[in-house]
Amino acid sequence: MAVTPRLTWLEEKSLRNLLGNASLSLLYKGSVHGYSIGDMFQRCSRQGTTMTMIYLQEETFGVLMLGHIPTIADGFEKPHISFCFSLQRKGTVIQIPTSFLNLLKVTSDCLEFSSSDGLIFSVYPEKNLLSLHHLLVKQLGLQSYSSSQFLEYEVFRVEGIKDDPDCIKMMMTATQHRRKLLADLRDYKPHADLVSNIRILLLGPVGSGKSSFFNSVKSVFHDHITHQAPVGSDNISITEQYRMYSVRNGKYGQYLPFTLCDSMGLDETDDVGLCLDDIPYILKGCVPDRYQFNPCNPITPKHPNFITSPSLKDRIHCVAYVLDINSVNNLSSKMAAKLKQIHEEVLNCGVAHVALFTKVNNCDEVLQNNLLNMTRKMTSQSQVMFINKMLGIPLSNILMVGNYASEQELNPVKDVLILSALRQMLRAADDFLEDLPDDS
Repeated sequence: MAVTPRLTWLEEKSLRNLLGNASLSLLYKGSVHGYSIGDMFQRCSRQGTTMTMIYLQEETFGVLMLGHIPTIADGFEKPHISFCFSLQRKGTVIQIPTSFLNLLKVTSDCLEFSSSDGLIFSVYPEKNLLSLHHLLVKQLGLQSYSSSQFLEYEVFRVEGIKDDPDCIKMMMTATQHRRKLLADLRDYKPHADLVSNIRILLLGPVGSGKSSFFNSVKSVFHDHITHQAPVGSDNISITEQYRMYSVRNGKYGQYLPFTLCDSMGLDETDDVGLCLDDIPYILKGCVPDRYQFNPCNPITPKHPNFITSPSLKDRIHCVAYVLDINSVNNLSSKMAAKLKQIHEEVLNCGVAHVALFTKVNNCDEVLQNNLLNMTRKMTSQSQVMFINKMLGIPLSNILMVGNYASEQELNPVKDVLILSALRQMLRAADDFLEDLPDDS
């Protein structure tokens, strides 16, 4: 008969997200296999990285141990790298990036862990007792007392992650930062309530990843991969209509206060791709949703759906130049000239602007350890300096993402880059709104 874990589907999903979509397989369940150190070691030794879940009355305490749980023959004071965390109600993960360097003590009735800063916890399986240092209780956000009876004790094998402490720490930190970014963006309101919705225009060469960026943003807010906007190839623009994409806060949630406006790709050949004469009208808010682009015939006020008197809410509040980081240094002189011509129009309209590099392969190397800023190595890359010099965009407004293309699951580090880019676009739009004259 199969043994069913106490861990719920929602909790397991939170843990898998925490670890970058690792898989969990139940090895040991105290109420089934016996509450003793010997029983646990017999079933869990030499199984690779494991996750121990200790279920308290209102919350769950967890420990991720990298590498094998030792056998009796290995000795019981062999150093191990471990991380502890807590699971709150509704599957919310709160984690602490402290490394527990040693499995200090194993007796017939006790497991004891200690960290370099002295935080200790002990487990007494036969007594169903968990003892935690009071600082650890506070840092993990636990409501229980330092010494608590637990309801169940389970150990899972963890597969699909690197046994690399730095990688695990980055993933766990990214999950925490992702949650904060989502909360900030869900609470976002445009500056001074001048408009109820920020409009961000995505402009860039064919195949640069404009539609994919919208799909990626929606995927993060929906917590699963989505492909609403059709995506073309590097050479063919599949976007032929002007599309205004809104994003819900979850599948059935309210619409968030921003719209991503997708445009036809730019092409270096004349009469192919987005017509530059359309851009002033797009920026001013004269072009309606689902307008069919014609590279040879730009929109005019005679078009039946032309918006003749656009208000501030109809205008573009931020332009994002979307560029493939792998081909920026190889832009043709014609494409560079088109981008400069567009940027002059953007500057004339006073619209906020950022550059968004897509197709970044090494997402985990982009951000510093605190995930708040890009590393100096990334900001000094030739692609960054090229766009900084060509368009005069400040380094703080040159952003990097790895859009979701072929993936089936979300990655917290990718999500942090996507959400950080969106937040910077909204901040740039707020600067634009704040700088408007009083009679706008």
